[in-house]
Amino acid sequence: MSGSTDDRQFDASAPDPDDSSSGQSDAVHPASSRSMNNATSNATNSDEAWAEADDVLEAPVFSSGQQSPSSSPSSGSSSGPVGRSPNPPIRQKTASDGRPIPLDLVETAFLASTASLLWLISYYLSIGPWMRIFFPAPIALVYLRWGQRSAWMAAIVSCLLLSVLMGPYLSLLFLIPYGLLGVQLGFLWQRNTPWSLSIAIGTIVATLSFFFRVWLLSIFIGEDLWVYLTGRMTDLIEWLLNLPITEWVVNLLMSWGWVDLSILGQPSIAVVQAVTIVAVLLSDIVYLFTVHLTVWLMFERLKTPIPMPPRWVQILLEEE
Repeated sequence: MSGSTDDRQFDASAPDPDDSSSGQSDAVHPASSRSMNNATSNATNSDEAWAEADDVLEAPVFSSGQQSPSSSPSSGSSSGPVGRSPNPPIRQKTASDGRPIPLDLVETAFLASTASLLWLISYYLSIGPWMRIFFPAPIALVYLRWGQRSAWMAAIVSCLLLSVLMGPYLSLLFLIPYGLLGVQLGFLWQRNTPWSLSIAIGTIVATLSFFFRVWLLSIFIGEDLWVYLTGRMTDLIEWLLNLPITEWVVNLLMSWGWVDLSILGQPSIAVVQAVTIVAVLLSDIVYLFTVHLTVWLMFERLKTPIPMPPRWVQILLEEE
């Protein structure tokens, strides 16, 4: 009796084969669906990770002075993964092998070669008197667009290129004063310095460079060029004193007692040297003013403006 009862109890407690199959199916399906969801989410996360890795590897290489467009605070919110820029990089070029090339390096090399080419053409074609206006312009443009380091690189690269093409002597004559003037003018123009101050500083640099060139030429030629310059200036002063209008003015000043008879003789060496220095200063002032005017008209078209000229210059240009 007990055995049969236990068998019945066992049989009653034992699950039905059909029920077990249905239970197993109910138990198996949720587990399989969770595993499929986990696999799908893992695949999605893996795809996103690979996509972010591809973005990092393909991101442009910015120089030390530049900042990624996505890291700037004014870039705003953008849809997509963090660290990606919605716009393509602007200041970048790509080489043939796919590596990015900074645009500042490209423009610096191009403008340095332009400055060297201008000096080379003016030297061999003897058109320097008017073409020398453009000598400092490429280096000043590099300074305005890319800063001090790129400007010095352009000046040095131009000097090295000219040393290969024309020799170290002529390359040094380009660096002083035109390379220095390009860096100095770019430095002042970037800080919106008035024309009066930039022309004054540029005149000092050009005058000191003139005496350096005279000293360097004297060494290479083997003669003192300063004596030659003072001699030519003496001839000019004597010619001016012999003009009729000059004689009339001198006689008038002598009658008033402002000058004595010594002015009618040969001018002293101190007066001649002072007149020579003043003539060099005046020529450099005219040269720097012409450079400012030419660059102001030219850089305006290149979207790299320099400070505005004085009011009287603007009025003269408007009237013309």
